[in-house]
Amino acid sequence: MKKILVPIDFSKKSEYASKMATKIAKKSNSSIYLLHLIEVPTGAVDMGNGSNFSIPEVMLYLRKVKERVLKFKETFFDDTIDVHHSIWFQKPFEGILKYADKINANLIVMGSKGHSEFDEILIGSNTEKVVRRSKRPVIVVKKDDKKFKLKDIVFASSFKKDNHEVFSKFLDFANQFNSKIHLLKVNTPTQFESTQNSTEKIKDFIGAYKMPKHTINIYNDTSIQGGILNFSRDINSDLIALSTHGRSGLSHLFSASVTKKLSKKALKPMLTIKI
Repeated sequence: MKKILVPIDFSKKSEYASKMATKIAKKSNSSIYLLHLIEVPTGAVDMGNGSNFSIPEVMLYLRKVKERVLKFKETFFDDTIDVHHSIWFQKPFEGILKYADKINANLIVMGSKGHSEFDEILIGSNTEKVVRRSKRPVIVVKKDDKKFKLKDIVFASSFKKDNHEVFSKFLDFANQFNSKIHLLKVNTPTQFESTQNSTEKIKDFIGAYKMPKHTINIYNDTSIQGGILNFSRDINSDLIALSTHGRSGLSHLFSASVTKKLSKKALKPMLTIKI
């Protein structure tokens, strides 16, 4: 891992994401790229007849935004981390994905459910869009965990064949932090199989990998997202990891809809990797 992208909107959740990215960067010797997005009204760009904006006003606004970005950078990052920053005129989630491609980011770390005037610009539904569309791993952060360590990570999956690419990317991430992995398959009343069959499925799935410290867990619950949350709380995990499809609907055991529900409910940081 070399490059971590952190979209910022100056909200508390952006601060939490930045603190998380700092801890990951220090452990993985990565660079951090801060991105602030501005969705400018049409009149500010056209500057034609009838525009409510003037060039001096726009330049003043940009200078103030740059000052806020630099202040944010100074406040939340020290000299031991290589930190870059950019300000882009772009629609929120589209800008994040394009900038991630531009710098070839290895990871995106984002806040969710912010509480500032910028909430609808970056936080909330746009986080979910990035999770669904990003071809790069995304970590969603909801709170400031000062004691955060990547010691215990839950990897929840259906353990089907199409999850192998995701699992390889996940192992690359987990191995950098010497994490203990808790492999989890949730059984529900409508998607149920015996503990023995589920265990054998997981063992077959991981057979081709050189596994670090890990446990195999079958958990019964009324819903997939409920099972993931309850199990993660039971073992006090540091991170929840799962795959997501780039489409809506529960077409597989783990899909975009499960990821979306988890991103709304989970207070644990959540790592998603798109199939």
